Amino acid sequence: MLVCVVPLLALSACPTGSPPANTNSAPTITTQPQNQTVAAGQTATFTVAATGTPAPTYQWQNVVNNNGTNISGATSASYSIVSTTTAESGMQFQVVVTNSAGSKTSNVVALTVNPAQQAAPTITTQPQNQTVTAGQTATFTVAATGTPAPTYQWQSVVNNNGTNISGATSASYSIVSTTTAQSGMQFQVVVTNSGGSKTSNVVTLTVNPAPPPSSIAVLTYHNDVARTGQNLNETTLTTSNVNSATFGLLGSIPVDGLVDAEPLYVGNMTINGGTHNVLFVATENDSVYAFDADTLAQLWHNPLLSGTGETAPTAGDVSGCAQVSPIIGITSTPVIDPSAGAHGTIFVVAMSIDSSGNFHQRLHALDLTTGSEQTGSPALITATFPSQAGQTTFAPGQYEERTGLLLLNNAIYLAWTSHCDDTPYTGWVMGYSETTMKQASVVNVTPNGIQGGIWMSGDGLAADSSGNVYFLDGNGTFDTTLSNGLPINADYGNAFMKLSTAGGTLSVADYFNMFDTVNQTDNDRDLGSGGVLLLPDLTDAQGNTRHLAVGAGKPDATTGETVVYVVNRDSMGGFNPTSDTGIYQEFAAGFAGEIKSTPAYFNGSVYYGAVNDSLKVFKITNALLGTSPTSFSPTAFGYPGTTPSISANGTANGIVWAIENGSTGILHAYDATNLANELYNSNQAAGSRDQFPTNSNCKFVTPLIANGKVYVGTATAVVVFGLLSQ
Repeated sequence: MLVCVVPLLALSACPTGSPPANTNSAPTITTQPQNQTVAAGQTATFTVAATGTPAPTYQWQNVVNNNGTNISGATSASYSIVSTTTAESGMQFQVVVTNSAGSKTSNVVALTVNPAQQAAPTITTQPQNQTVTAGQTATFTVAATGTPAPTYQWQSVVNNNGTNISGATSASYSIVSTTTAQSGMQFQVVVTNSGGSKTSNVVTLTVNPAPPPSSIAVLTYHNDVARTGQNLNETTLTTSNVNSATFGLLGSIPVDGLVDAEPLYVGNMTINGGTHNVLFVATENDSVYAFDADTLAQLWHNPLLSGTGETAPTAGDVSGCAQVSPIIGITSTPVIDPSAGAHGTIFVVAMSIDSSGNFHQRLHALDLTTGSEQTGSPALITATFPSQAGQTTFAPGQYEERTGLLLLNNAIYLAWTSHCDDTPYTGWVMGYSETTMKQASVVNVTPNGIQGGIWMSGDGLAADSSGNVYFLDGNGTFDTTLSNGLPINADYGNAFMKLSTAGGTLSVADYFNMFDTVNQTDNDRDLGSGGVLLLPDLTDAQGNTRHLAVGAGKPDATTGETVVYVVNRDSMGGFNPTSDTGIYQEFAAGFAGEIKSTPAYFNGSVYYGAVNDSLKVFKITNALLGTSPTSFSPTAFGYPGTTPSISANGTANGIVWAIENGSTGILHAYDATNLANELYNSNQAAGSRDQFPTNSNCKFVTPLIANGKVYVGTATAVVVFGLLSQ
């Protein structure tokens, strides 16, 4: 009986009365392998091409006296011999190609291995003298060519005699944890191959003493609770030595995530039995680090989520918000209390998500010398606040803590905003006891409305000497109906706010809202896109002492002008539905764009860096800001503008430091008395010496200046600038 097997996809039936066709075919070699000639040390490869049904297999063979012997594992269409030697020259090979229909043996081919060409070593880049600070690593590097590839032997040189250094046999030689006793040591490297050898120039190691213990401390965002951004104790950096010839990039400190928070600094600390000036760094990966601020060595690292099963949320976890990306962990600048706990404490807020998709916000208190959690830490952040509907509840996944933490009268104050304006959200401010880590107070500034988050582009809550807290509120509900001058439903959206902390309780003490605040909110023109700055006591033309605060945000919805608001902290102005008659001063500053940064103060002037605009300075006269800048930088800063920081020795040698964001970050330094005089920028040095990558979308990068160095957070590191002779 004839059986016909038809493939499932066949379109016609099997013909009857004839047997099925035999489709097998014996192998045919379509491309014979070829003789190979190589130099010793190179790889020789023989290749065959064949057809046949079914697909053939391959077995390469050694051929001696016309007899082939199978080569183990040589069963593909190609056979390679790596690192050939002259002893293999003359060897012969063939390949047997086989399938079920038969086999075919290829032609015999031969391998020729010529002696390798020799070229004595040539040093293409000589090692260079190295100057480091005690405790840093010094690395000498050479580049050389030659055939065969050369080997290296570094030597110490004494009285022109070289002595081999054990294990120093690569193109680079490093000395870690250098000491001043090693200063003056000399080195050379001997580069060798079979063609000869070459000895490099002799180079010298210079090890400068580590800077003396510093009394400098930067414990909070922008240097102080007024958020002035000024360090008036900088004695090393001057307007004379900050230039590309003497100042530049000293090094980079790698970390595990984006550094949005401003680094902090404590001088003269004892850690691990040694005295250090210490740099503290927090990342969006929910990590906190301590580094020696001079040698850049890591002192401790606390990955806050280690062992918890939680991670820092991604932008996708929070409604796809990419304002902070790719993950959202620690955005706000921590705060340090050097007198809290046994050795001082750094307080930091970290966001996380667990395996079930639940969000958490926690306040951590870490020992300054070890990074370990203090008693009661971490504290899970929760809150409720009365509303007309009963109460409003803080939802941890809805909010981001981007505002720098405030330490005031033994309490840590936190402020919150949403992710990318993702509603519903309202305006929360909370206070925690730094001793017990328990929540001591809470206020919501839009409890019966919507929005009103505290954005401020990374600025911290500010405070005066009387214990009042100040901030700029984002667009949100404002009750234009007043009761005793206050919004009838306690909704203060888009306001310049003052909170009292009297009795340990947060409450609204005063405010200012522009007359058309509802129109501004409806058009997303929030005052709170920028940061707040408290000015020092000023004397007006009548001899009165004025306590003032400055803030600016997005351009006015009607005029398109970005307005600078100056409030009298003793009477801020409240709300008038027809005009802003109650405010101390306001003026259109002529900015090219909105304010998404924090201003700085120095020596009677306020410095502002708007989006797509130059950095500008406004002089204060008789307790009034000049309405036109007295000088401005030659560079315009794109999105998000720039937050300046200032270093000076008292009122002398004032330098304004500013970061220009982009795929390559640029650190600028300007003469504080005339911003048109740019002292330095990190693109000036030849060979891209000082360039560094940054995060072009980051709103929060603020340079820290301390003890002769400038520290700048980036997407993966903190880069460090200083005098090149250090």
